[in-house]
Amino acid sequence: MAGKSVLKRVDWLTVLFYLLLVTIGWVNIYSSTFSEADSSIFDFGALHGKQLFFILASFASIVILLALEASFYERFSSLLYIICLVLLLGLFVFGKTISGATSWYNLGFFNFQPSELAKVATALALAKYLSDIQTDIKRRKDQIYAFAIILIPAILIIPQPDPGSALVFFSLTFVIFREGLPLYYLGIAMLAILTFISTLMFGTIWVVIFIALILILFFLLKNKKFRVPVIPLSLAVIVTILFSLSVNFVFNNVFEQRHRDRFSLWLRLEKDPNKLEQIRKTIGYNTYQSEKAIESGGFFGKGFLEGTRTKGDFVPEQHSDYIFTTVGEEWGFIGTATVVLLFTLLLLRLVYLAERQKTDFSRMYGYGVVSILLIHYFINIGMVIGILPTIGIPLPFFSYGGSGLLFFTALLFVFLKLDANRLKEGI
Repeated sequence: MAGKSVLKRVDWLTVLFYLLLVTIGWVNIYSSTFSEADSSIFDFGALHGKQLFFILASFASIVILLALEASFYERFSSLLYIICLVLLLGLFVFGKTISGATSWYNLGFFNFQPSELAKVATALALAKYLSDIQTDIKRRKDQIYAFAIILIPAILIIPQPDPGSALVFFSLTFVIFREGLPLYYLGIAMLAILTFISTLMFGTIWVVIFIALILILFFLLKNKKFRVPVIPLSLAVIVTILFSLSVNFVFNNVFEQRHRDRFSLWLRLEKDPNKLEQIRKTIGYNTYQSEKAIESGGFFGKGFLEGTRTKGDFVPEQHSDYIFTTVGEEWGFIGTATVVLLFTLLLLRLVYLAERQKTDFSRMYGYGVVSILLIHYFINIGMVIGILPTIGIPLPFFSYGGSGLLFFTALLFVFLKLDANRLKEGI
């Protein structure tokens, strides 16, 4: 009876979006890995068969996730977080290296990537901490603890090296902003990013000139009623200039050559067209080929199993990080627009569900889910179409990968359980 009541209260519109994305993703995985030698769609030795197995395993996990009491997730969130930190530390000793990253445990039948579970655990732990302190997080100590919850797993993941997965954890800072973190933190982060990019593109001298012009304009336009915070403003200017001066040193001495090449390709830093083209064909090869594959699909696409670039294996990892290129080539603009629309509707629905929560923990975890899915969705598609550098982030519910699908499913359905519990309690 309890199971039936949960099914009545669960948000079926969100479930529909999930099922559509998983189904469309599997169809495109099948297409991107299809060969004439494949005997059946149920061939569990083939990549599409393995993904089908994990889809079924994910459906089974949904039953468990919805059957557990909602209070379980809040009560054991800290313990799950600690377990994930231990698993991330264990990778330095027992980890399996795949594609240059020691991010997996080899379990024989399955390569387990603990960073995927850590995303769920960190979202839960952050929601637990913020709901426990019951404050609008104005105190510096609370801010430090909240950021530490996010930073610790990210710091453990960066040396694997897996900067893409580490970046995902920083998206959870939006949860802290939602709960009252002063916006000047966001301003500082945006200023640092803009200064870094501007220095690489135009040089430190032009950045300093621009800052000076902004200051002059600021003082000319201010009115008498507006008091200029001279000391904080002066410190901000000095720190910004010093940061700009450090950018080139960091870029040339800390970044590896492959990282410099990716930034050169993304920001068009290389002025020599021949060298730029060489970078596009080496470091930027995946992005270059994915752009060509999507362009070749046109408006309506070439049709299911008819993608010539897909069949020719032009795009490496097309079944995982670059699965969106298969959609673009075989289903065209209609297909890519449909996928983008489904992800957008899912995220908007989750924001709506988060806002209607009556408990702090559920609301904060809901925004954690939105943050993680949004950064994956935005960066993966931006990477594939060439507007963002390649950092290896999968498309949720869509890309090939057992750990990713299982834990994206867990991330979503834990929240759906919390939302269903809201209706159960009549709040």
